[in-house]
Amino acid sequence: MAKLVETFPCVPSTERGRGILISGDPKSDTILYCNGRSVLIRSLQRPQDVEVYGEHGYAATVARYSPNGEWIASADVSGTVRVWGTHNGFVLKNEFRVLAGRIDDLQWSSDCLRIVASGDGKGKSLVRAFAWDSGNTMGDFDGHSRRVLSCAFKPTRPFRIATCGEDFLVNFYDGPPFKFHSSHRQVTPWEHSNFVNCIRYAPDGSKFITVSSDKKGMIYDGKTGDKIGELATEDGHKGSIYAVSWSPDSKRVLTVSADKSAKIWEISEDGTAGSVIKTLTFTESGGAEDMLVGCLWQNNHLITVSLGGTMSLFSADDMDKPPLLLSGHIKNVTSLAVLGGNQKTILSCSYDGLIVKWLQGVGYSCKLQMKDNTKIKRLAAIDSNILLTGFDNKVWRMPLTDNGFGAADHVDIGNQPLDISIAVDTPEYTTLVSFESGVVLLNGLSILSKIDLGFVVAASVISPDGKEAIVGGQDGKIHMYSVSEDNSLKEEAVLEKHRGAVTVIRYSPDLTMFASGDANREAVVKLNNMLFHTARINSLAWSPNNKMVATGSVDTNVIVYEVDKPASSRITVRHAHLGGVNAVAFVDECTVASSGEDASVRMWHIEPQ
Repeated sequence: MAKLVETFPCVPSTERGRGILISGDPKSDTILYCNGRSVLIRSLQRPQDVEVYGEHGYAATVARYSPNGEWIASADVSGTVRVWGTHNGFVLKNEFRVLAGRIDDLQWSSDCLRIVASGDGKGKSLVRAFAWDSGNTMGDFDGHSRRVLSCAFKPTRPFRIATCGEDFLVNFYDGPPFKFHSSHRQVTPWEHSNFVNCIRYAPDGSKFITVSSDKKGMIYDGKTGDKIGELATEDGHKGSIYAVSWSPDSKRVLTVSADKSAKIWEISEDGTAGSVIKTLTFTESGGAEDMLVGCLWQNNHLITVSLGGTMSLFSADDMDKPPLLLSGHIKNVTSLAVLGGNQKTILSCSYDGLIVKWLQGVGYSCKLQMKDNTKIKRLAAIDSNILLTGFDNKVWRMPLTDNGFGAADHVDIGNQPLDISIAVDTPEYTTLVSFESGVVLLNGLSILSKIDLGFVVAASVISPDGKEAIVGGQDGKIHMYSVSEDNSLKEEAVLEKHRGAVTVIRYSPDLTMFASGDANREAVVKLNNMLFHTARINSLAWSPNNKMVATGSVDTNVIVYEVDKPASSRITVRHAHLGGVNAVAFVDECTVASSGEDASVRMWHIEPQ
């Protein structure tokens, strides 16, 4: 039996030059955001409490709670909206094809009976309001000529809908059934002159606000749609404003901008003006990743999201208090490593060159973005050192410190690395790196030997004492070598147990056994073939006590085998990661960490049968 005990979740997907629209539920104090095909529900009181909805067939773009908190409507790039329950396994209520293209925003009516969605109609309708249960259209939304980036539903009667988009327009609609009422376009200097990125109604329905890439914010009457004021330019944003969110009392707004700052504005009671009362700055990498692209004001929390995906949680009662930072991966996690100690450290890396340090029981600790966005393929770690390989013929080495990561250095091996393995019991941590036609032995970052093996290499491993090496080929054969004192390899045996290219090989901690997996979904443990995955095996790990082997596969499953028991006693974690499992590692004798295409890391407690 396997039980999920901890999740280190991904962060919201971001795109440079675009805002993201996160939302939440004040009653449960949770937030919603999207990454890939996943919609994540995350608690603000306990950020490690995460639930994931992964039923979209395409990348999800936006999700919203219904006002009563019982339902969630989520949309994707195909123009589909799915309405599903927040309890009892996310039961699907309805699915509608709303627009012909990507949906950028959607909102519920306060009576939970109607939904409005906006986005890219690909030549057809750009906005549509419909009944939540039947999907029947409720009105016509003329007036926009380009992608509609945001929409807002007036939370009080009489209902109104306001929209904005890439045509620089702010449109206002009466209803239901909804019909065009008025439009604000750039015919005067005090209207928007660039993309209007976000539009939001105040909770009391008295007014709504728009923010734009022209660095301006405009305030409108909630019932008539007439413009009544704007945010002051004094102390205002110096870059595009991507998102805005109202305080629960409708007296203040939070805005975020490409100038890497968030600002709190006091809105006058008549809505004619807004003045800055606090500026919150965000500095993490010092680069473009610090641009702020999303925000939410929920209860006592001020939440901002950077282009790099980091979420900062400020307290509305004490804005000078340092924020709680929640970060993680945006792209798929390709490799994992576990470092021992009283508190286990888990290192994960993703394809985009991001390395994240997690602490068991705590979560996010710190992260490092490789320079020039160097792509990372494999990661190995020992004590306080990390070794990385990518797609640029280089092997990178960097120290791991208590506060983060040290300066990285590298060696060019002349070929693109495939696999990396460390002899952990050798004085200088001898490292075996395989490439397409052979292997390289390293001592630190010094090349000891480079050996052409005469066959197409697919995977490799070196024993902890550095005296043996095993190399798997594309032909499914496993070649066993002894490592000589002159750092040459002598072939000792060839095993033919696989029917597909060998993808991973790992020694047991006591060196008495090894296990391997292949592209034909088969694992070999103690020379027994285990054919229980339905797709390529990407990763394999031994438990510290040598009693269990875990495998992760493209089929989204993690399977744990007990070495001395029949295969029927295996434990299968189904749908461990949406899109496939890329890496597995044992944290202790009964805890397995896994990562995958969903950009998350999960910890599973294994109870042998």
